[in-house]
Amino acid sequence: MLTGCQVSYLFSSAYNQVKLLNSRVPIDDALKDPNISTEEKRKLELAQKARQFAENDLHLKPTQNYTSYVKLDRPYVTYVVSAAYKWELKHYQWSYPIVGKMPYKGYFNEADAKSEEEELKKEDLDTYMRGVSAYSTLGWFKDPLLSSMLRYKDFDLVNTIIHETVHATLYIKHEADFNERLANFLGNKGAEMYYLKTEGPQSATLAEVRKNNEDDKLFSAFISKEIRDLTEWYKKLPATDRKEELRAARIAEIQKRFADEVLPKMQTRDWDKFTKAKLNNARLLVFKTYMQDMSDFETLYEQSGRDFSKFIERCKALQGEKDPAAKLKELIANPT
Repeated sequence: MLTGCQVSYLFSSAYNQVKLLNSRVPIDDALKDPNISTEEKRKLELAQKARQFAENDLHLKPTQNYTSYVKLDRPYVTYVVSAAYKWELKHYQWSYPIVGKMPYKGYFNEADAKSEEEELKKEDLDTYMRGVSAYSTLGWFKDPLLSSMLRYKDFDLVNTIIHETVHATLYIKHEADFNERLANFLGNKGAEMYYLKTEGPQSATLAEVRKNNEDDKLFSAFISKEIRDLTEWYKKLPATDRKEELRAARIAEIQKRFADEVLPKMQTRDWDKFTKAKLNNARLLVFKTYMQDMSDFETLYEQSGRDFSKFIERCKALQGEKDPAAKLKELIANPT
């Protein structure tokens, strides 16, 4: 049963979603708008090419997403709050109609997100609030391209279009972590395939995409181990030793190991920010959501003959599983 606060939140979200959708203009009209810059129009056209590639070449679900445009009056479309318990690596979760439990809550208004974060802090939870430039309504609405998305580098925009189209193609209820990792993996893989097709094997952009993807693999391997180790550390820590200074020092060790052992191996500067991030359990769990055990998807992709469609179908077969991530590990350990 929904509480009064939940009903109020859902009505507010629905109102702002409708308001956003009512602001849409067709891409063709946006391309004729003299108030939209030449560079923005170029990215609108790039997004159309990426959308068509996702549907025609990657065989993701055809939709009318990204065939319209909305110019926002703010830098982000939504502001998302995540929370976690302090002495275990466990998401604080919210329940929603249709999609089920999720480890984050989004607001169209930044002040509302900050207010939510402050309330969570009062419950002695770790929190992390961030602006979001793109999101998917999972096929319930025709998602527009947003002005916030046009700030991306070209290959990041292509990646995002594919990532969000994966969500529209396959989304398992209550399994936000699995869904995000799948979309993250296929966004990376799909962007590489896009530039290989459109610019050829000698493409400078393709080379940059591949460097980014290799760095993501390094970070995934690193953070996956650190998450497991920190989980065990929390389990073994006596309640009498639960002091904030000790926890902060333990988390700082993660950043130092990354700076000393992983960062020197990376080919880009994309993950430099991790060394300076203000980490707590909430923020670490965001990395877990998007990056843990990405090698499992890589293995399944190889076992699928590097066939994008076959890979998607094998992932769809995990929809009825209680724990799709665990079933994936079982599947790749016993290939048929």
